[in-house]
Amino acid sequence: MSLEQFHFDPDTYLAVIREELPVYDQIQDAVGKATAGRPSRRILDLGAGTGATTRAVQHHHPDASFVLVDENPGMLSLATADLPEDHIEATVIGDLSESVPDGPFDLVVSALAIHHLPGARKRDLFIRVRSVLRASGRFVMADVVVPDDSDDAVTPLSEGYDHPSSLAELTGWLTDAGFQPAITWQWKDIAVFACDPR
Repeated sequence: MSLEQFHFDPDTYLAVIREELPVYDQIQDAVGKATAGRPSRRILDLGAGTGATTRAVQHHHPDASFVLVDENPGMLSLATADLPEDHIEATVIGDLSESVPDGPFDLVVSALAIHHLPGARKRDLFIRVRSVLRASGRFVMADVVVPDDSDDAVTPLSEGYDHPSSLAELTGWLTDAGFQPAITWQWKDIAVFACDPR
């Protein structure tokens, strides 16, 4: 089963992605840890899906409020059902190539969503993320990348739907958008970036 087939099915997403991507929970944990130690009251989750990333981040920021963005209303319903209602500021049904919610945010996070955008749209998103992030904030992104070693390309992808980029491309676009990116965790063709404004 391809990622495209189950991506929009809230009932099967978690079970299938954990089967196809055995480090799924480690990815979420790595995103959460990359936000630790950053005082945060308002957090934006881009491509929030089932809320796994929000929950991982909330563990480190229990008093923060969250704005969740996803193009699938069913995913957002599942995410909010599992999160404390008083910590959800808003849910936004929208595509990552559209405008992002108004800032400022102390943290912006995204896991396994941005690789659905072609390169030019990734570059544009990074600029928009920087524009809503506080100067003291951080952007944490976990995503599929094109690995240097083709044997490390293990994450199932769908042609025309998934558009992973190389580490060098992502680092360059993030830098051009005004970030200082650092890779904080990596496994085969998955990487977590912690990006602080320059």
